[in-house]
Amino acid sequence: MHVLVTGGAGFIGSHTVERLLSAGHGVTVFDDFNDFYAPAIKRETFAKFADQVTLVEGDIRDQSAVARAFETKPDAVIHLAARAGVRPSLDNPAFISRRISTAHSTCSKPPKPPHVKQFVFASSSSVYGVNKKVPFAEADPIERTISPYAATKLAGEQLCSNFSHLYGMRTICLRFFTVYGPRQRPDLAISKFTRLILEGKPIPRYGKGDTSRDYTYVEDIVDGVMGALAYQDSDFEIINLGGSQTVTLNELIETVEAALGQKAVIDEQPEQPGDVPRTSADVAKARKLLGFEPKTPVSAGVPKFVEWYQASVAAAE
Repeated sequence: MHVLVTGGAGFIGSHTVERLLSAGHGVTVFDDFNDFYAPAIKRETFAKFADQVTLVEGDIRDQSAVARAFETKPDAVIHLAARAGVRPSLDNPAFISRRISTAHSTCSKPPKPPHVKQFVFASSSSVYGVNKKVPFAEADPIERTISPYAATKLAGEQLCSNFSHLYGMRTICLRFFTVYGPRQRPDLAISKFTRLILEGKPIPRYGKGDTSRDYTYVEDIVDGVMGALAYQDSDFEIINLGGSQTVTLNELIETVEAALGQKAVIDEQPEQPGDVPRTSADVAKARKLLGFEPKTPVSAGVPKFVEWYQASVAAAE
């Protein structure tokens, strides 16, 4: 099939594009190479497969740019483009909310006649908010979100439901749980900790380090995305994709230290507003519907990331 990947030059997007190409699919990448983090990083990533894909460069909120992307007549859309992150959404909630919701509704509605039969949307574990039940399951009631980012992702899921009903487009919403791995954004914890420890600089630890996350290696996430792309059994689903292993911030720091063979200097900071105390994914539904099985525990994934990071730094010198 031919697949349109929004945000295809980004972290998860680029890994997804590579997997699609290796499976023999045609790919159109839609990306604006914005400055949320260094555009040069995304340009360098995109160059790895530039000659194998069609590129539509533009803002996903721009109807004319989206129309150009749909001129490639994709059979499916994997919608990964977003201004991601809880903390950026706290700094500028109106901007994040407008951008995500507008981008989603612009990209979701296919031209007529509709040739898009499958739509995969990247949602987030942040929608669960301060969920007291562990692990988090898709059927759990969501009483409240605690960040603008989470609210927009929840709204995106509802829009997916609307478009599936209105346009007969099978739609799968995937709730990602803290994705990490090679090429991840430099502001994310594992990348930031690795860089700062190697530079001999303090790393920020918010609170006592007892908050916990279900970290998911990027290749496992892409397994789930590919499963959602192939899914045919119902018109609309919301599905968790997690690593099924929750570790505390202190445990994560220790794992990065072990991979680097170097101790961290801790800069103690107050707890951050908008951060949930823990995330934990129940992936039973993903196993049943998508054949999903996370393969990479944090103890294996963090060393893989560190190895990639050190090789990248060495190559740049």
